[in-house]
Amino acid sequence: MPGQYKHLARAFGAEGGHRIFFVTKHQSAKIEGVTRITYAMKKPEKPVGSHRYLAGTTAAVMQGQHVWRVCEQLQRNENFTPDIIICHPGWGDALFMRELFPRAKILSFFEFYYHATGADVDFETPATADDLARVRMKNVTNLMSLEQADWGISPTVWQWSLHPRDLRHKLSVLHDGVDVQLCQPNAAASITLPSGKTFKAGDEVMTYVARNFEPYRGFPTFMKAAEILLRERPNLHIIAVGADEVSYGRKAAEGKTYRQIWREQVTLDDSRIHFVGTLPYDDLLRVFQVSAAHLYLTYPFVLSWSMLEAMACGVALVASDTKPVREVVQHGSNGLLADFHSAEDVAAKIAQLLDDKTRNSAMRNAARQTVVERFDLEKLLPLHMQLVREVAAGQIPPPVAKEIEKISPIAPYTSAMW
Repeated sequence: MPGQYKHLARAFGAEGGHRIFFVTKHQSAKIEGVTRITYAMKKPEKPVGSHRYLAGTTAAVMQGQHVWRVCEQLQRNENFTPDIIICHPGWGDALFMRELFPRAKILSFFEFYYHATGADVDFETPATADDLARVRMKNVTNLMSLEQADWGISPTVWQWSLHPRDLRHKLSVLHDGVDVQLCQPNAAASITLPSGKTFKAGDEVMTYVARNFEPYRGFPTFMKAAEILLRERPNLHIIAVGADEVSYGRKAAEGKTYRQIWREQVTLDDSRIHFVGTLPYDDLLRVFQVSAAHLYLTYPFVLSWSMLEAMACGVALVASDTKPVREVVQHGSNGLLADFHSAEDVAAKIAQLLDDKTRNSAMRNAARQTVVERFDLEKLLPLHMQLVREVAAGQIPPPVAKEIEKISPIAPYTSAMW
């Protein structure tokens, strides 16, 4: 909480006249006009004799059970029956909502549908026969959620395209939105790091941001590129924002973090590379605003909010030439695309932006304009709210879906985009 529903929950909460309950494991988030219902669960133990392919499904069923129980209590204690259930079904939270509230409409956020080939699994190494079977079973929860949803949302066209062809007709492509009034350039921006070092807009600063430093977000390539850039550019400082956990993919071996592993494999000037951990949102925006060149890397996977927020702040962007990124970044126009696997290419593209101030400025303007035109919260939030109202009223397909498709056209969809 609030995740993808930060703007939507705030808007409906502020509107008044609604009873809104947010069911979550998080204990701290508060939203005016929204009642938080929390639950806790332990990591499920693997049942004796169960197949390892079913580990994710088992965890989803247990999480769905917990949500069922707290919602059943809500129904009993508050005499509450929802008109609409809005959910991210990926971890099983909403698996049994149809059984508990058969008359409620369900609007789900379908973020990613797994594929053994053509997406994240075989991006660095070929998929094995085991991968083919394992990944098919990872979609059990997704398929059940797709079947029971009255309507769904995917944030980008590429993420939409991963879902089964026969079920895409009830998915709208609608991004959460970026607050472009909050995320905007500031030529007077400065940021003081925990070390006491201060940077301002115009300094030679490269930035890299990821929720966690891990392979899915290109951390090994970043570290190798940082080695090249710090060696070749004596005035460069690098700010790296993120934590040492793992959001996606496998944990690092031997109980180490990926940062520890890669710090041992590259030579870096510790006085000029600054790992600052996670930052308050306002400080993160200041990092974007002082950045002379920002690096975003990702597997063919979920597109990060941070890339769009950085673009809205007017960064000069180098991003990986991968499928979700190509939907937003046009090489040479609003950013530069680089080979995810090549630290040399990444370093060269960063150097281009640092050296060519005229091109740098043009790309900064184009990056912000892209987000303003396609991802502006002020334009997208009313569509989200109208979608909720129409689905809750039983208007399936919702009439607003046609308006949404004008912003993110999905037909005709061609693989040539990728």
